[in-house]
Amino acid sequence: MYRIMIIEDNDKIRNELSTFLQKNGYTTLLVTEFHNVIETYQANDVDCILLDLSLPVVDGYYLAKEIRKLSDVPIIVVTSRDNTMDELMSMNLGADDFITKPYNLQILLARLQSVLRRAYEKADMQVITIRGVELDIPRGIVRFQGTEQELTKNELRILSYLIQNKNTIVSRQDLMQYLWNTDWFVDDNTLTVNINRLRKKLEEIGIDDFIETKRGMGYTINEN
Repeated sequence: MYRIMIIEDNDKIRNELSTFLQKNGYTTLLVTEFHNVIETYQANDVDCILLDLSLPVVDGYYLAKEIRKLSDVPIIVVTSRDNTMDELMSMNLGADDFITKPYNLQILLARLQSVLRRAYEKADMQVITIRGVELDIPRGIVRFQGTEQELTKNELRILSYLIQNKNTIVSRQDLMQYLWNTDWFVDDNTLTVNINRLRKKLEEIGIDDFIETKRGMGYTINEN
């Protein structure tokens, strides 16, 4: 489930937008304190940012510039400023899209989905390497020191999601929600079975202790 950070100082707009996104399958992170927006972003796992330009304390241009120094997370500027220079400046600072108020919620949703699709579905087609373990997503294969193991579609999704969220603890609930969003509904027992099968396959090609269990919290794969 994608998590959307909403940086908007208008309470009504912020809450309405959050409710709408939640009804459409997203989780939201609402910014209500504008003295530490960058710190709030760094402390949370966010998949996309909806950013107003006219804010108290700092403006949206500054935030876009600072966030872009930290990551490539998609940024959609949502603003009442509607002149060409504002749009041009936003895009030059790294924004992925520019939407003017008042907006149609369904159009905004479509634009959001498009940005997320470009950002993450493309990544899903990559070959990912971590600690010498190479996950070939297009071929559904994991390789290590010259040997390889074929994964089922579900095992591939689990390993891909954990690697993409490396160095963080992924809760079982988040993992199940991710799998549910990719059209594979799982319950708790099914997830356990698949994690165990995946670990066994990794061990068979010499990848030991790759998926670490954090008791009561979830799973993690560390980069080092």
